[in-house]
Amino acid sequence: MVFSLSSHNVIQYLHDAGLCSSEDGASADSELPQSSKKNLNLLVKLASNCKLLVKQERCAQGFGSQEEFFNEWLFHELLNSFPILKNISAIESLVVHFDEDESILVRRYLSEYLELDNFYRENGIFPEEIATAIGKVLGRLHCATFNRREYKDFIATAPTGGIRYQYYNPAQGIEGIGPEIFAEVPKEALAFYGLYQNYDDLESEIAGLANSWNPSCLIHNDLKLENILLHSQWEQQDKDLVRFIDWEAYSWGDPAFDLGTVIASYLKIWLESLVVDPSISLEESFQLAMIPLEAIQPSILALTRSYLKTFPRILEYHQEFILRVVQFAGLVLIKDIEKQIDANKSFDNIGLCTLEVARKMLTMPQISVMTVFGVNESEIIKHVKKLQVLPINKKENNLLPIFYEKTRLRGC
Repeated sequence: MVFSLSSHNVIQYLHDAGLCSSEDGASADSELPQSSKKNLNLLVKLASNCKLLVKQERCAQGFGSQEEFFNEWLFHELLNSFPILKNISAIESLVVHFDEDESILVRRYLSEYLELDNFYRENGIFPEEIATAIGKVLGRLHCATFNRREYKDFIATAPTGGIRYQYYNPAQGIEGIGPEIFAEVPKEALAFYGLYQNYDDLESEIAGLANSWNPSCLIHNDLKLENILLHSQWEQQDKDLVRFIDWEAYSWGDPAFDLGTVIASYLKIWLESLVVDPSISLEESFQLAMIPLEAIQPSILALTRSYLKTFPRILEYHQEFILRVVQFAGLVLIKDIEKQIDANKSFDNIGLCTLEVARKMLTMPQISVMTVFGVNESEIIKHVKKLQVLPINKKENNLLPIFYEKTRLRGC
């Protein structure tokens, strides 16, 4: 990379790109705390009280950020190509500039919004109206694009006119494990892989989930609570309570995966608050949680009911939709454990509790519905308007192989 962005040259860069002028009186803050090994993040204040978030990948090799920036720009272009989606203000693109050569992305910065995950954890409250707003936005997005060929074709077509990619199926288990893992993962973290491989029913259910993967609408594909913003004055807002951000992973996919990902993010707040110790049982850990599951369940239920009220037609095509959502939420929790091991090389007792909860969600979704929502399946959908069940379209065979030959660790 020839050009390296910094707080000293970012104003000149924006001026050269036509994003600000000398009259704007722009000022650049120092590097934001959100900066990481992948990206440099700089916040620029303009005289108009407008703020711009300027991002640049730190290294051209090894992180894949450039592709993520490019994908977010393509999402911006998708919204411009289909103005009807702009009616869903919560998914409006914040991108104002993309420099592919220097891997720089510029977004509008919403200073009046805050990260929802931080709001929940810092305040310890889970207002149902916030979850209801999330469910409504997600339902509108899925409903507007469901089985619409024009959106699918746009996502699959590269800017040059060729085929961009085949649709990624996230419903896959842990990849094949080789001898190199002993050098990469500490002994205590190897326990995760040993436990995972001992659960034959777990791998079977994940394979079944992968086989029933049905890409049918535009999905965010990474809708965790960190990627949802909440208006700081949400109690006084009648609309625009939430905003969905970070669209670099968007895809044509299965709507149950988006909803399952949000639910998994709620469950993580509960699971990470568990009091764990080798001297107490798993059930005792659940009972001693600093944030009880009962405090979160009403929001998960409100989220799902709002989604189904907005997009009831999904139950025509997927009569077991709720069970699939629960299974995808369990899969996301397992993937989060793997990411934690990759990042911190650790697998602690909270990870062990999370794995057990996730396994039950995948292998016993009917029973786990009560655990996740606090009510049974019929209670969740009883307020949804009854619709005539339509014939299900034949599933297209356009997926990449996702199964890995099972490799066991000796002694596990």
